[in-house]
Parts: sequence; C-alpha cells; structure tokens
Amino acid sequence: METTTATQKAALKGGEFLVRESRAEDIFTPDEWNEEQQMIAATCREFLEQEVFPNLERIDDMEPGLMPSLLEKAGELGILGISIPEEYGGFGKDFTTGMLTTEVTGAGHSFAVALAAHTGIGTLPILYYGNEEQKQKYVPKLSSGEWKGCYCLTEPGSGSDANSGKTKATLTEDGKHYIINGQKMWITNGGFADVFTVFAKIDDDENLSAFIVEKDYEGISLNPEEKKMGIKGSSTRQVFFNNCKVPVENLLSERQQGFKIALNILNLGRIKLAGAALGGCKEAISQSINYANEREQFGRSIAKYGAIKYKLAEQAIRTYVMETATYRCSQNVEDAIADLIANGMDKNKAILKGVEQYAAEAGLLKVFGSEVLDYVVDEGVQIFGGMGYSAEAPMDRAYRDARINRIFEGTNEINRMLIVDMMLKKAMRGELDLMGPAQKVAAELMSIPDFGDDDDAPFAAEKKLVANFKKAVLMVAGSAAQKLMMTLAKEQEILINLADMLIDVYASESILLRAEKLYNLKGEAAAANAMDIMKVYLYDAADRIHKSGKDGINAFQDGDEQRMMLMGLKRFTKTGPLNTKEIRRRIADRLIEANKYAF
Repeated sequence: METTTATQKAALKGGEFLVRESRAEDIFTPDEWNEEQQMIAATCREFLEQEVFPNLERIDDMEPGLMPSLLEKAGELGILGISIPEEYGGFGKDFTTGMLTTEVTGAGHSFAVALAAHTGIGTLPILYYGNEEQKQKYVPKLSSGEWKGCYCLTEPGSGSDANSGKTKATLTEDGKHYIINGQKMWITNGGFADVFTVFAKIDDDENLSAFIVEKDYEGISLNPEEKKMGIKGSSTRQVFFNNCKVPVENLLSERQQGFKIALNILNLGRIKLAGAALGGCKEAISQSINYANEREQFGRSIAKYGAIKYKLAEQAIRTYVMETATYRCSQNVEDAIADLIANGMDKNKAILKGVEQYAAEAGLLKVFGSEVLDYVVDEGVQIFGGMGYSAEAPMDRAYRDARINRIFEGTNEINRMLIVDMMLKKAMRGELDLMGPAQKVAAELMSIPDFGDDDDAPFAAEKKLVANFKKAVLMVAGSAAQKLMMTLAKEQEILINLADMLIDVYASESILLRAEKLYNLKGEAAAANAMDIMKVYLYDAADRIHKSGKDGINAFQDGDEQRMMLMGLKRFTKTGPLNTKEIRRRIADRLIEANKYAF
C-alpha cells in the first residue's frame, strides 16, 4: 500500500502536466511491456490475422451473422474479458493492459468498432454502475460473447447535447415496470445486440436515467442498417421504443444518474479511442512502407525518394508521439486507481474516479489520436498513388474508416472546448493551481530575458523548450481568463487555440520523457529513434504553439499588452536550427529497412 501511495505522489494529478515537471523515471512507456502483456497482444494480433483481415470484404458486405460470430470467437479467446473481474468471467487485468488490447485490435476496421462498442459502452455501464444482481446476470454473458451489448444515448435532436434527449420513461401504476417511449440513432451493434443500455428521462426529470433493456422485451423495433461513408461492416441502426416494458429492477444505478454514467463512460471511451487509433496508424504505416518498397518508378523503388521518405517518417513521428502520450496517461490512470483502492475505495468506483481525474487528458488524447490517424491514412493514400484511390488496395478502406473517429466520443471541436473548460474548472475548485504559475509568467514578461549559458547536459535544451511551451499556454490562458472572464466560454475560437497549445505541450513533454527514460536506462544507441523523433516533434510543435498563441492573443488583446505578449510568445517558442530533412531521412531509412512500422 505504501508503494502505491508513493507512486501516486510522484505521478501528476489530472491537468497538472501544465504546471508541474514530470520525471522520466515516473512515466510508463511501451518499451516496458512484460511477457504476459506481450502474449495478450500476440493473441489479439493473431485473431486479426486469422479471422478479421482475410474477411474484410465479407464484414463490409454485412454478411448475416458474421460480426456476431467474430465477437463470439473473440469471447472464447478471452479478448472480450481482459478488463472484466474474474468473478464475472473475465481476466481482471489492469487499465494499461486493457489499453494494449484496444490498440492491437484497433487495426481491425469495422470489427474494431464492434468490439470497442461491445467491451466499452456495451458492457461497462453495467459493470461499473449495476448492482450485484445485475452484474451477475449480464456481465458474464457479455464477457463470453454469448450476449452482445450496445448503448442507446444519441437521438435525432440530441447529439453533443446528450442531456437534452426526449426519450421518456414512466412508471406503471403497479410500480413493477417502466414504460419507455422514444427514438435513438447511430446505435453501434444495434442490429444484433442482446442487451441495450438505454438513456431516458423519467417523467419530467431534468437529468437522464439509465436502463438495462433486453432485445426480447416487447415494443423494440429497428430501422434498416445505415449506409455509411466508412466502417461499413459495423452495425448502425436507429432503435425505436414504443411502450417498451422494462422491469423496475433494470433501472441502472439511481434515478437521474444517467447523465453522469454517460459522461464517465465517455471519458473512458475517449482515451480508448486514442488507443484504437494507434493500432490503425501502425497497420496503415506498415502497408505504406510495404508498398513504397515494392513500387518502382523511374527505375527504383519509390521508398528511395526524399518526398516519400518525408511522408513515411512523418507518419511514424506522429504515431510514436501519440503512442507515448497515450500510455503515459494510461499508467497515470492506473496509478490513481491503485491509490484509490489502497485507500479503501471499491474497485469499480476507483476505476471511474481514476479516469475522471484525467478527463482533460482523455479528451486531449482523443483529439490527438484521431487527427494523427487521419494524417497517416491520408498520406497512405498518397504513397499508394493511383492505387490508393482503388478499392482493390487497403488504403481506400483505411481512409474511409478513419474519418468517423473525429466525430465518435464527442466531436473534436466539443472535446477541444472541454479540455480547456475542465482545466479551468479544476482551477476554480482549487484542485489545480493555474493562477499562481500564470502570474509568475506575467511577471517574467516584465523582466529582462534570461540569456544565460545553455546547459549542455543531455536534454537540457529540450527541457527548457518544453518549460517555455507551458509558459506560453499559461500566459495566453491566464490573460484570456482575466480579460474575458465569464465570456471566455463563448469564445470558441480562442478555446480551440488554447486546446491546440495544450495538446502540443502534453505530446512534447511525453516524447521528451520517453527519450530521456530510454537514454538513462539503455544508453544513447537504444534511444536513437526516440531522440530523433523528439527533436523533430519539438521543433515543429514550437511553430504550431506560436501560431495558435498568436491567433489567440490577437483575438482578445490590443495595444501595449498585445505587443508585450506577442514578444513573450516569440521568446517562449524560440528554437535553434535543426536539419529536419536529415533526421526524417534517418527515421524513414530504419522503417524502410524493417519493411514495417518498427518503433
């Protein structure tokens, strides 16, 4: 118990990455998977290679019974129950191992969507919020794949504003059933689910309640499958409830707790989406490298050309950084969960509380992960050239399937605004000191810049740069909060500028810490890839942070204050010269030689 608490003391609390320095030895990196975790990953990979990849056309054609049968096969191998406690038929593995499973299966196109919906939003509301009787009845069958789960929240009139749903539940006179009436849309797994978690308002309640609804209850009907741009093999239906009778014992948690359930499950879904996007990225990069090595133009393979090397390297740089940030946060969540359990909290409550603590980071990773995947598949199409546009080659499906991720689990625009909103609210509740550090930065702007000798210790320059990135965010956010006060929430463009800065700060610090940890543990040669990736990422992030900060400052400041802040921003994002062409070529050559994503 003491070690858990010690770990937690060293770890950052949610949002603290902006105001505290992390130590390299305190973060988890994917270079540290143990043998058991590697075996679980290998099982998932094998399943995709044997059952999913050979059947992608059949899956996309929605061959009747195929997707449910794949979920059942995954259940037999234990893939559906990795994070489910042993008493409910699962393996009870920790949060980070669950993320690894999500990553590997994330390469599975429509199957990955069905799997994530089943194991996430289809199962977790019951596991985390159900009473013992509900858990005993439903979770083992969901864990084995005998029953499939789905989640009914979105309605035609309520998407991002989920609590405005119109679906109603009314208690019968004898008090034994709720009668549900309403319509849900975009329900993943809706066409074959056995168990629906349905959100509805009881009478004139202000907030949603949640119900466990079985498909055999009378009054449920489904529209035909939606025709979609991508993830064509994922079942997506509208679900109608017409006087659907649900036993009172199927109310999940307490009345009006539905909105809270939805938010907490979304927090989990957001970080998991980053993990799934990571799996998609690695697969698409490997396919890009294979094709670049095989395709010959002007008498040599296109992998030998600088323009292609740039693309392969940049795909890998963004993916490696995203992987690093995702597992850094996953381990923070895991440590927080362990700490809460050690202090006497029930495990399921601890998991939700642990994830909730890092809700800002989860939103940040969801945005970052989905946009990295979009970049990777877009450049994948370009590397394939004309074949990239052909449905005969793999990039067509990868490109179309990736696009939904910027809409899933809350649009990226909503998530960007939530990241800033959650951090400001933490500050207002006294859980995160943003004003102290912001005032220090404001004072620093008035003082003479420190042009002291650069420390030539390893990573000293990069650490100074990342510390300055944080100052840039604190300066812009502090000034915006002070000047705009209550109207800041309405200034969506400025919030998006701040969110983009925060994403780059978190990503930059994560890759710096991974490179430093590898260097300290295994030496410079073993850390070569990480160090190359870190240098290029930080160099480019400086320009992006400068642009976002400048746009933000110009939107709310003027006069001397504006000039002073713009000068400060320039100082905080100043980098030395770097030959990124040579570094990218080095990265690309390693990939080309391995003929796959090899980091």
